[in-house]
Amino acid sequence: MPVIAPMPAARPARIPGQRDGADETTAVGTTVDHLTETYRAHYRSLLGLAALLLDDTASCEDVVQEAFIRVHSARKRVRDPEKTLAYLRQTVVNLSRSALRRRILGLKLLSKPMPDMASAEEGAYDQLERDSLIKAMKGLQRRQREVLVLRYFADMTEAQVAETLGISLGSVKAYGSRGIAALRVAMEASA
Repeated sequence: MPVIAPMPAARPARIPGQRDGADETTAVGTTVDHLTETYRAHYRSLLGLAALLLDDTASCEDVVQEAFIRVHSARKRVRDPEKTLAYLRQTVVNLSRSALRRRILGLKLLSKPMPDMASAEEGAYDQLERDSLIKAMKGLQRRQREVLVLRYFADMTEAQVAETLGISLGSVKAYGSRGIAALRVAMEASA
């Protein structure tokens, strides 16, 4: 099925060499029927031309379809139907160039990683350490876990932790030191 839908012409096209007598009409450009036949006959060759300029099939199809749409829109300016294919080829080349320019610009605008940014491997190791830490934290007593989370993850002082949990400052220190010791043992066992 052609993509181009036929549209009624405003006035009839004159076939070159045909004379109608006294009422001679002027050429109105490439007809929709001619463009449809050009589509059927040359779509694959235009796709091959785009494939030489671009690297992926989807972009090639988009470029060729856009070329036919543009020629369809400007069909009255293409007075000689013989030049329709040349116009299509030039449009495919120009659209391919534009697509390549957009790609190059997109690559230039991509953010480049900072030199001190962690690599993918380091990120994976960090995730593994985080997972083992969470597993070790789940193995602690409830009070030890609460004290360590509030103290080191919520960044509270020992006094704030004592007030939040409603326990003495000495208990916070004891639960904290025992929790850290238990975490150290658990993390070394998993490594």
